[in-house]
Amino acid sequence: MRRTPSRRVFTAALLASALAPMAVSPAVAVQAESFGRPDTDEYPPDGLGPELTARLDEAVEEVRRAAGIPGVIVGLWLPGRGSYVRATGVADTVTGEPMNADVYTRIGSETKTFTVTALLELVDDGLIGLDDPISRYVDCVPCGDRITLRQLAEMRSGLFPYTADPDFVQALLSDPSRSFTPQESLAYGFKHPNTFEPGAQFEYSNTNLVLLGLVIEKVSGLDLIDFVDRRVLRPARLSNTLFPSDAEFPQPHARGYTNQTLSGATVDSTDWNPSWAWAAGAMISDLHDLRRWAKIVATGELLSPQTQRERLKVLPTGFPGTSYGLGILDSGGWIGHNGSIPGYQSVTVYLPPLEATLVLITNTDISSQGQEPSSLLARAITEIVTPDNVYDRPTPST
Repeated sequence: MRRTPSRRVFTAALLASALAPMAVSPAVAVQAESFGRPDTDEYPPDGLGPELTARLDEAVEEVRRAAGIPGVIVGLWLPGRGSYVRATGVADTVTGEPMNADVYTRIGSETKTFTVTALLELVDDGLIGLDDPISRYVDCVPCGDRITLRQLAEMRSGLFPYTADPDFVQALLSDPSRSFTPQESLAYGFKHPNTFEPGAQFEYSNTNLVLLGLVIEKVSGLDLIDFVDRRVLRPARLSNTLFPSDAEFPQPHARGYTNQTLSGATVDSTDWNPSWAWAAGAMISDLHDLRRWAKIVATGELLSPQTQRERLKVLPTGFPGTSYGLGILDSGGWIGHNGSIPGYQSVTVYLPPLEATLVLITNTDISSQGQEPSSLLARAITEIVTPDNVYDRPTPST
């Protein structure tokens, strides 16, 4: 397969029902050797110690069962203290195949951190400015002469979220294998009036990121997939991260389950085409690459210090404890992004003061009592290991 760079659907995975009976497997401690990675020495055999490990095992399993999550992967790295890597539950509710940590997963709105990194590299190249109007690069954007690239990246454009359009929802759920072009997706949003004046407030909208993807293509002269591959994935050495052009999904991967259907029934959405999400949410990765990416994004390894400072100028979202910068969130001090797309959710965040990394992966996006499964897990884990820095991103999500 060609290596190409590479959200809840109708909400954004930032501010993004019981499953059928399934076989349940016990939590599995994943040894470093199963990854075949070069950093195996960073997985001490005793992890975080028996007491803390037992507390985490109990918390993860309690959330998984209470929320009806089929399978969970957790990766937690605390320099100076140790690490915790677990896979629990099942990867397939039909066969009962156990979840394991060495799988690919759809990462939904975590894609935004890659797209915005690519955009900011063009800023560093001197080819664009964050305060350029979108109309300079893309025609026919409502109020495009007054909406800047910065406002798009920080979710303050006022452009209507195309995923909230009823016709879009009907089109996607009537044929989840359909391929959408960026222009087709945007058209669903552009037929609505803007929801507020540019810069007036925060509103999570995938419309913003699709437009930034088009900016990257116009300025670079490359397809977004190729630009992200050349300028982001390769320099970051993310060999298991890709930007699919259709429904491709490398093996191994867990089956994904969603209730985002026309009837509300739970279905297997593993092979749904994510093209509708494109620059906002189509990418695929794995635990190892997401661990590496968390620090790169939070510390700005691929950017100039000045541009990274611009990325981390977070503003209030209206949700206590959570602020948003340029394609990046800060929740309780944890910096990064979460992702949600039908069938899958993830969280990849970094806590700079402790140089700690947390990666979570689930094979469902089905909420439990109004809470996203990935957020429930992140909150439970950080309450234990970093009680002064609790990840508490509120619903709604990407």
